[in-house]
Amino acid sequence: MALAVPLSRFTPRVGGGSAFYVRPLMPDTRDQMSQALKDVVVPVLRDRGFTGSFPHFRRRRQEHIDLFTFQFDRNGGGFIIEIARCQPEGFTTHWGKQIAPQKVTAWDLPPKQRARIQPIAGSGTDSWFRFDGAAADIFTRTATSVVPFVEQAERMFDDFEQVQKVGRAV
Repeated sequence: MALAVPLSRFTPRVGGGSAFYVRPLMPDTRDQMSQALKDVVVPVLRDRGFTGSFPHFRRRRQEHIDLFTFQFDRNGGGFIIEIARCQPEGFTTHWGKQIAPQKVTAWDLPPKQRARIQPIAGSGTDSWFRFDGAAADIFTRTATSVVPFVEQAERMFDDFEQVQKVGRAV
C-alpha cells in the first residue's frame, strides 16, 4: 500500500508518534487568495503609485512614505490590511537598524504606528477579510471586496495622525 503513495507526500512529523504522516493533497487556499489579490487589488495599488511586491507595498512622497501590507491569519482563511507611514529616509528600529526607503514595510514599524483595515469591527480574526467559505469564486469575490478599502486607506493616509492605531484605545 505504501508504494501507492508518492514519497513527496511524506512529511516529517513534529511532536512524536509515527515518524511520518501523509500530507493531504489539498489546494493551498492562501496561495489562491494571494493570486486573486495580485490580480484584482495590486493593479489598483499600482495605479495609486504604490511599488513593492506582494504582500508589502510602499508609496514614496516628498514628506513621508505610505506603507500598505496584507497580513494573513496564521490559522488560514483570512487576512487584514495594515497601513503605516514613516519618514522619507526610511525607518530606524529601536535597536538601531536602519531600513532603507525602498525596503521598509508596515511590519517594520511598531504596532502603535500602524492602523488596520478590516471589513467589520472587532478584535478577533472573525472580523478579518475571510476566504474560508465553500463558494467556487470565493477568492475573486473576496479580492474584489477589498477594492473599496483601498479608497478607505487613502482617506486614512490623508489624516494619518488622527487614525486609531493598533494597540491604542479610541
